[in-house]
Amino acid sequence: QVQLVESGGGSVQAENSLRLSCAIVGSPDEVRFMAWFRQAPEKGREGIAGMDLWTGRQYAQHRDDGFTISFDNVKKIFYLSKSNLKAEDTAMYVCAARGSVSQWVGPFVEDDFTWWGRGTQVTVSS
Repeated sequence: QVQLVESGGGSVQAENSLRLSCAIVGSPDEVRFMAWFRQAPEKGREGIAGMDLWTGRQYAQHRDDGFTISFDNVKKIFYLSKSNLKAEDTAMYVCAARGSVSQWVGPFVEDDFTWWGRGTQVTVSS
């Protein structure tokens, strides 16, 4: 079975950088697609960015929002990074993964994802 283990959250000063890690534990070969979501206070959960691990194609919910993702195929770790953090980046960040889907309708369909991390809180102070 697949487990997702997140790390890197905490209190961060504004204008500094964020770098979150999501390690695949168990059977990484079962994972086809990974994505980061976040939920800010008083808002619903939204997708940030995702990657098809087979093709390397990346998807972003909003272009030019400053987020970058990468995947270390040796360590099996999925990263989310952002520089120049703002207070509005404060949120619970959650990593998710899935295998292949029978019908592709979009990169951030929550019901498509099989495995979810517990989430890591990021609080940006000014």
